[in-house]
Amino acid sequence: MIRILIADDQRDVLEALRILLKGEGYQTEGVTSLAGVFHALEKKEYALLLMDLNYTRDTTSGQEGIAAIPRIQEIDKTLPIVVMTAWATIELAVDAMKRGARDFVTKPWDNQRLVTIVRTQIELAAALRRERKLEAENEMLRGTMPDLIAQSPAMRPVIEMISRVAPSDANVLITGENGTGKSLVARAIHALSPRSARTMITVNMGGLSETLFESELFGHVKGAFTDAKTDRAGRFELADESTLFMDEIANIPLAQQAKLLRVIETGDFERVGSSKTLHANVRIISATNANLENEIAAGRFRQDLLFRLNTIQIELPPLRDRREDIMPLANSFVRQHADRYRKHVTGFDESARERLLQHRFPGNIRELDHVVERAVLMTQDRQVHAADLGLTTAGSESRDVEEMSLEEVEAFLIKKALARNDGNARKAAEALGLSRSAFYRRLQQYGL
Repeated sequence: MIRILIADDQRDVLEALRILLKGEGYQTEGVTSLAGVFHALEKKEYALLLMDLNYTRDTTSGQEGIAAIPRIQEIDKTLPIVVMTAWATIELAVDAMKRGARDFVTKPWDNQRLVTIVRTQIELAAALRRERKLEAENEMLRGTMPDLIAQSPAMRPVIEMISRVAPSDANVLITGENGTGKSLVARAIHALSPRSARTMITVNMGGLSETLFESELFGHVKGAFTDAKTDRAGRFELADESTLFMDEIANIPLAQQAKLLRVIETGDFERVGSSKTLHANVRIISATNANLENEIAAGRFRQDLLFRLNTIQIELPPLRDRREDIMPLANSFVRQHADRYRKHVTGFDESARERLLQHRFPGNIRELDHVVERAVLMTQDRQVHAADLGLTTAGSESRDVEEMSLEEVEAFLIKKALARNDGNARKAAEALGLSRSAFYRRLQQYGL
């Protein structure tokens, strides 16, 4: 029950308020002095303090209670204080509110008005506590993961979700276009989890061939196949008591999904070539740019596997929907690459900033990082200029293909294929006639 502290030197007032508020579902505790208020607040937490302003016989000024308000707030800054007195004046009410009281009730009180004030102030205080808790968690998150730049409104739900789910062991599915920062979010979740003392294990499911799938995930024993010259632990075994991040989860071959489902459900698995069952306590974080519901409808992904993976789902917005983050991200990248290449590049001039903000970044944050790295290498000044970025102006598709290098043409075609297929890497790879592993290598190479 929600607990309310009531302070009044008249016991009949305490009893009347106890009966009234009990009928509204509140638990009350009463004290008859300000000393009793301070003692109670040191011992317990309360949702609200309903406090009379006068305690000394023949005193009607209300100054006793008003003087106590700052001291009460030193004990609990978020505790809502509602003051009451039989000697109400406008000046007294204003003075009490200036000192920190949330509302004012006169005696004799109107029951409905008093209950409404109590309920409203408790709800407001609870909302304030939640907001401050979230701010503290966000600050901790930023301190733990300084690369996780998220100032835009579109990223606030993401930060809030990370703060909520990270301390749990719930499996998390991170979705979003290529290059939106899914692996960074996975690292943030792990860093804020009870498993953070152990290294997070990462595997790119899109880069695994079907023949190596079981060996990579579950390990193998010596002699299990031609190249198995020694025993080898798989990713699940390495991730015991830690986190396993499986990127590009939609690319798991259908035939292998049942084996993955079993280990996620039970934690049990066998190394390839061994009949000995091993067990691992692993938290799963997975990521994909694909629409898994569509993959299920097409028969390429098991619905029961999705249920195991997406206990919590976090959708990352594309960079074009979080424009407020472009320059903070770009400034962070320019510092990183200037240090890496030992160049005295401090930032961007106005023309470069405008060009960055105009660009839609189909490759998202990964493309921005790639663009800034190139600019740091190209600039001959302490600042990056628009020409150093190598970006086309807003509204133009690209310069003529004849003017491009082979790498630029390849990157251009990959961007186009991704755009035509709504960011679906598997479909884009098929459209270009590339294998999944070859396509992902090019995405990394061109910062897409």
